[in-house]
Parts: sequence; C-alpha cells; structure tokens
Amino acid sequence: MVQTDKQQQEKLELIKESIKYLEERGFTNIKAEVDGYEAPRSFQEKNSDLVIAPHVVGERAGVKHYFNMSLKTEDEALLRSKWKFFETITSMRDQRFNVFTKRGHFKFTEEMLDSLNMKKDYIRL
Repeated sequence: MVQTDKQQQEKLELIKESIKYLEERGFTNIKAEVDGYEAPRSFQEKNSDLVIAPHVVGERAGVKHYFNMSLKTEDEALLRSKWKFFETITSMRDQRFNVFTKRGHFKFTEEMLDSLNMKKDYIRL
C-alpha cells in the first residue's frame, strides 16, 4: 500500500508523541523509525519481500516492549497479520506488545483488536 504524504506525516507525529510518552514513563533503550534513533530490528518473511518491523521498541524493568501505531488504513489484512505476529513473538519471549492510537482512530483500533481476539488496552495519545 502506498501511503500519502499526509498519512506518513501523521504516523511520524504519532511516533514522536509515543517516544515522548515512553521516555516520561521510564522506558530506556528506545529504538524507533525516526531520525535521531536507532531503527528497531525488522523481521523478513521467508520466500517473500515482506519485511515487518515495529514502529517503536523500548525496555522497562528488563522487559522489552514492542509498540505499533494504529491509524486507519486500507490494508487491514497486513496490519492484522503484523499485530498477530508481534503478539505471538512477544508471548513466546515473555515480552510485551502494545498499540498506540490517537483521536479519530479509536473505533478502528478497537475493531482491529476485537477481530484478532486480543484482549488488550491500547494507549491513547
């Protein structure tokens, strides 16, 4: 899916807000898809060009947390598979996966989490 400049800018702003939120709450070793931060580790699907990477990764109390931004998108299938992948990986490794969202995207986020049977609270910015 090709994102428009507006969507890309909105995602970038949400990532910056989430980094500030995490720093205020004591997260360390933060990695993010923005300038000034190291890029988080990405995962590539075998026999495919699909690369999946979290938007932000941070540690608190020795536990790694993966964070993804939830913004309305036309490619819901890719977003679902990405969230399911991170939920599976983090549960296997005793890590955490959370979702950031902002006003105007709450209902979309709730519906996505419900469709994946993920019983988790998302972080509202």
